[in-house]
Amino acid sequence: MPSTDLMKKTEQAMVICNACRYCEGFCAVFPAMELRRTFSEADLKYLANLCHNCRACYYACQYAPPHEFDLNLPKSFAELRLKTYEEFAWPDFLGTLFRRNGLAVWVIAAFCVALVVGLTIAFQGLSVVFGIHAGPEAFYQVIPSSAMVAPMSAIGLLALVCLAYEIGAMWRRTGGNLRDLFRLRPNFRAVTDTLQLKYLDGHGHGCNYPDERFSMSRRYFHHLVFYGFGLCFASTCVAAFYDHFLHLSAPYPFLSWPVILGTSGGIALLVGTAGLLYLRCVMDPTPATPRSTGLDVGFTGMLFLITLTGLLLLFLRETAAMGMLLAIHIGLVLALFITLPYGKFVHSIYRYAALVRNAKEQSSGEKK
Repeated sequence: MPSTDLMKKTEQAMVICNACRYCEGFCAVFPAMELRRTFSEADLKYLANLCHNCRACYYACQYAPPHEFDLNLPKSFAELRLKTYEEFAWPDFLGTLFRRNGLAVWVIAAFCVALVVGLTIAFQGLSVVFGIHAGPEAFYQVIPSSAMVAPMSAIGLLALVCLAYEIGAMWRRTGGNLRDLFRLRPNFRAVTDTLQLKYLDGHGHGCNYPDERFSMSRRYFHHLVFYGFGLCFASTCVAAFYDHFLHLSAPYPFLSWPVILGTSGGIALLVGTAGLLYLRCVMDPTPATPRSTGLDVGFTGMLFLITLTGLLLLFLRETAAMGMLLAIHIGLVLALFITLPYGKFVHSIYRYAALVRNAKEQSSGEKK
């Protein structure tokens, strides 16, 4: 549970903001705030996850430091979000992974890579791992198809179950009625807002990130990551169709749909994650909490390495480097699946749920 001091500090900030209302047009948080006269713990958790961390309110605020009110809403919300990630995690004891998330992610990644590489060498031998394989089923000569699909499917399904439980927990503990999560109209608006990254737009000027100047760079890099991930997922689905229905085994030609989609998505992901990591390094740290560094860098760095090894695997697939690159890539993907419900990825499902609730509240306009 979030500390009493943190809840009081965030509640005080909301009371001040609700009296001032200078920032009411900045993002979704302030219209949602204005529907409330008081702020319960559930309300504050919801508003913290609705915040897109654009930071406009901090740089525009007359009560920001060095004012005696010391109002720093982006930092307060960031700290509260981290607490909610830990609180909503399932199983409960794994919520502790959010406390030192960067270290946890990289330890799990190193273990998974070492495990996959070690098992591949042990069962296949060095001659196979460092041999040159070409043609259909070349990848499966190094790691059999069943050894890839079965564990990944099981862990991926378990991750989805955990994420489904967590979004339900978030919805209930922020005061939402579970039936509202599935209403068509609020979901349609939330999907639209998500696909456009509406609240990183800043009314056409962008957000105040990495510093007080308006910039669209964060929004563009997020778009590259989001749509790059989508293209890679589409590539995987098309490849599965090729394999199971057309009986065509990977690796596929460079001009085939799985490769075109995967390469396009991979390049977008590589540029997007690199850009976000750069912005994270040069950002103004004042409106942020230091505890979020590991969470941000761990997940984004993991996506960057998965994308990099995937692209290298594509272009070096007929060389002696293919076997080791395949094992490393599979190990990193395995680590991503394991850490998905316990890393930065959860912010996307919680923020989406908050957008659904915001859409319903704004349509009804009910004051609390």
